[in-house]
Amino acid sequence: MNFIFATPEQAITGSLVVPVFKDDLCALSGLSAEAQIKTLIEQEQISTKAGVVTPFFNAEQPLILVGAGKREKFSENELLKLVQNLAVTLKESQAQLSLLVDVLVPEKRDISWTLTQITQQWLSSLYSYDITKSEKTPVTKTELLVFITENTNDAAVTLGQAIANGMNVTKQLGDLPSNICTPTYLAKFAAKLAEQHSEFEIEVLEETDMEALGMGSFLSVSKGSDEAAKLIVLQYQGGEANQAPHVLVGKGLTFDSGGISLKPGAGMEEMKYDMGGAAAVLGTMHVLSELKPALNVIAIIAAAENMPSARASKPGDVVTSMSGKTIEIINTDAEGRLVLADALTYAERFNPASVVDIATLTGAVIVGLGVHPTAVYANDDNLSSELLAAGNESWDRGWPMPLWDDYAAEITSPFADLRNTGSIARAGGSITAAMFLKAFAEKYTWAHLDIAGTAWQGSKGATGRPVPMLTQYLLAKQAE
Repeated sequence: MNFIFATPEQAITGSLVVPVFKDDLCALSGLSAEAQIKTLIEQEQISTKAGVVTPFFNAEQPLILVGAGKREKFSENELLKLVQNLAVTLKESQAQLSLLVDVLVPEKRDISWTLTQITQQWLSSLYSYDITKSEKTPVTKTELLVFITENTNDAAVTLGQAIANGMNVTKQLGDLPSNICTPTYLAKFAAKLAEQHSEFEIEVLEETDMEALGMGSFLSVSKGSDEAAKLIVLQYQGGEANQAPHVLVGKGLTFDSGGISLKPGAGMEEMKYDMGGAAAVLGTMHVLSELKPALNVIAIIAAAENMPSARASKPGDVVTSMSGKTIEIINTDAEGRLVLADALTYAERFNPASVVDIATLTGAVIVGLGVHPTAVYANDDNLSSELLAAGNESWDRGWPMPLWDDYAAEITSPFADLRNTGSIARAGGSITAAMFLKAFAEKYTWAHLDIAGTAWQGSKGATGRPVPMLTQYLLAKQAE
């Protein structure tokens, strides 16, 4: 699908998409059918409700009217709803569309932001999973979207396209079943990205390599599975060789049964999404492959399965991490923090400018925040503020969470340096998990994103988040 610009004075072909507000019909100005459309709106035969699409056949030019609600309430969310509905409604019927965009700029946003969001939301809305279906999703008929505006901005559109492509990569990896998307599959996917783009280099550590490094925490999770674990290290070199890299660490549990602490059977099929952090990191690296920013980024993906077997770790076992810290395993279903502990220690060797780990870490975060914001933890206030600002700018929002020393006592053990769950049942589970990770990120500036509530939405599948937030964060670093 292509995007181009045209001014209001230029002749256009194809259907013209006209946003109509309940209390502002300025977009109708100059249309030959203006009076007729206004009458139909007054008679409530054409809806101005946000996202409602109404075709209007005109002898001069076919029109598509899309409701935008009340102008004073036209927010970022209303824009996204409008674009998503347009993309899905028209994808099988319209080859070329022209959209009046200047009237769609939300308050406190500008035309560049709006163009990026329209492009991103349009393309990401067209994603449809069909890899394991015998009947494939029809290709969208919409080949061209023309932005009608005086404000041409190709860079804004390019950014939106790249983010959408990265989000769709993330969605597809998340939606794949775990018998296909294994740790080996993720490693091959990353290797293909490196093969296609000269800016990337890849190294995949096998279990023997991890054993030699002393990654007892990581390996305690994978030992119950027949699928070999992988530590995938994908490096993007866009900056100077001596420039400190920004490191993204993704939790890649391609299936999480809970291990010996077995999860309930109902809903366990969704545990294929426990590699949402890894998927988001790979999606973000895909964005970098398109935008090619001048900075260095390293992806570290801790990929494994958590399965019950005679070899599996047991509650009460004590393991030694790569850092030398010992860990009492209280619950084998708190496995994500165990693989991340060693991945975070491994990140030290790169002398990073920052490290951000991304993980579907705890169900507790959904209890606390629901499914709208990503939980943001950090050992540095500036990094926390940067991620929150990136989330607000990309409209992939986060919410700050505490890492007070008060919680440290809840992850101490009489039998090891740390325990892998909090000592107070069900209290602050997302926080104590983050506190555990903090113990392995003491040597650099670090943040943790708990995306258990935002990486997927039940039967709707993977969301592609937080690729927009991560992209905006990295691009802001490039601008420094």
